[in-house]
Amino acid sequence: MNTQPVIGISGCLTGSAVRFDGGHKRMSFVMDGLAQWVTFKPVCPEMAIGLPVPRPALRLVQATTGDINMRFSHAPHDDVTEKMAEFTASYLPQLDNLSGFIVCAKSPSCGMERVRLYDEKGNRGRKEGIGLFTGVLLEKYPWLPVEEDGRLHDPILRENFVERVFALHELNILRANGLTRRALLDFHSRYKLQLLAHHQAGYREIGPFVASLHEWDDLDTFFIVYREKLMALLKKLASRKNHTNVLMHIQGYFRNQLTSRQRGELRDVILHYRDGLLPILAPLTLLKHYLAEYPDQYLLTQNYFSPYPENLCLRMTVN
Repeated sequence: MNTQPVIGISGCLTGSAVRFDGGHKRMSFVMDGLAQWVTFKPVCPEMAIGLPVPRPALRLVQATTGDINMRFSHAPHDDVTEKMAEFTASYLPQLDNLSGFIVCAKSPSCGMERVRLYDEKGNRGRKEGIGLFTGVLLEKYPWLPVEEDGRLHDPILRENFVERVFALHELNILRANGLTRRALLDFHSRYKLQLLAHHQAGYREIGPFVASLHEWDDLDTFFIVYREKLMALLKKLASRKNHTNVLMHIQGYFRNQLTSRQRGELRDVILHYRDGLLPILAPLTLLKHYLAEYPDQYLLTQNYFSPYPENLCLRMTVN
């Protein structure tokens, strides 16, 4: 098992000149920041089906039957839909152990949303298509964190994607090492505060499911269901309100150790975060300081404090 998360990525986003015009869309965050913490598995589906660089532009065409086809813009009768479907069917089964995928926006093969559709007469339609490769990827691996390059410029979406990547990587390692009930329960316990920050109702719903683990004879079947539930929950964006509730909850663990001045200072820092005056890094740094001073065994296990490498600096922005 790879010690780093393995992330699939559209080849053009790595800086490879594989786009239809011979260019690329290198992402600095991906290649200059994230690359040192993950292993990338690049692919250009259009080159994989034998198309050259440069090549004529492709587009998605919605037939009168409703089917979506991939055709050349300059030669609308030259259809490569079947070639793309064959490649996708042979390639995707190799991706079982991926922890995420970054795709190229607007691409007729890789776009995740809002890809332009055309009708059979070449008229521009709505931006409501999905790239043929990515569409099948999303269907086959509904639990997999998938994001487009453009959306990753949003600091909230960027952090959410990276957080999910490292959570799934830990799950993949858990399975590779051999599933046990104790390991599954310990994993879920480490993620409790993190899940509370994402969705309190979802946290309460997944709890009874995990508690039913003793009723499952097949741990791998349980794992598959749990993985989808967990990743769906983590996909819900953590809100400032939920983070504030979690921070206040953590503060309660130190009520007997801190002076009234320290409690007031900590409360003020949390409230300044709630009001958008400070990044979440501020209250977390103070809480981690007190956790080092007054260790609590439960809090020390919580993934909430470090859900991904801190050097990625994803908690420094006041969103």
